Amino acid sequence: MSGRRLVITADDLGRDPRTDATVLALLERGHITATTLLTVTPGAADAAAQLAALGVTPRLHATLTSERGIERWRARSGNAALPFALASTTVDDVLAELAAQLAWMREHGITPTGADSHAGTLYGLDGGPWLAPVLHWCAAEQLAFRLPRQLAPYLGEVPAELAARHRDAVALADQLGVPLPEAMITNRAGAAELGSYEALREQMIGALVTLPEGTSELFLHPAEGLPGPTGQIRAWEARLLRDPAWHEALASAAIEPAPDWLAPDR
Repeated sequence: MSGRRLVITADDLGRDPRTDATVLALLERGHITATTLLTVTPGAADAAAQLAALGVTPRLHATLTSERGIERWRARSGNAALPFALASTTVDDVLAELAAQLAWMREHGITPTGADSHAGTLYGLDGGPWLAPVLHWCAAEQLAFRLPRQLAPYLGEVPAELAARHRDAVALADQLGVPLPEAMITNRAGAAELGSYEALREQMIGALVTLPEGTSELFLHPAEGLPGPTGQIRAWEARLLRDPAWHEALASAAIEPAPDWLAPDR
């Protein structure tokens, strides 16, 4: 296969009613091609039911931390230490929680084909112990995983030690047969840093030129009506995904929207 494809993902379905309404509307109108589901939130079951009505299968948004300022999330495994005390959690605890979250999805009629990590907690590229066990778990469950083959579009130049750990992780995923996206891009800036919606749009359109051949992923966190600086940036991300200029930039760059990265590109 040749060419450039992009999975356009809205993360955090199930987080809160306003996020859910935004993501579901984006899906219904074809502005995004994928979403991820938080299974540990009070709204998870309702979000799953609404997705089913649209005929959309989300990925598992594996979650080991909660968010401050909203109702506390609860671990599906019953582990009282989660989802706040990740630093004191064992690998076995993490795998048990992932298994419980996946089981919850399957019990609700959802058969995800992939997983990713809410807040990046599972990547372990900083030297943590999570990534290799998680890749083995994905292989056993036949799940793809959101770990980019190429780090540069997401992080730019990285230290040699981090680059080596990343190469080892990609090699392990290939050995285990876990499908990975070629690259990934997102918005890493806040509203104050960007200063305007137009700056966000310029940044994300500019990121398209960094994408390599193959299937990559854009993930954003769109939501409308949330308070504070977080609400502002999420509203801008929702606006971007509807913006004709964004969709025209995708077409001009000959980047084809894709639902997943399961098809081999190499």
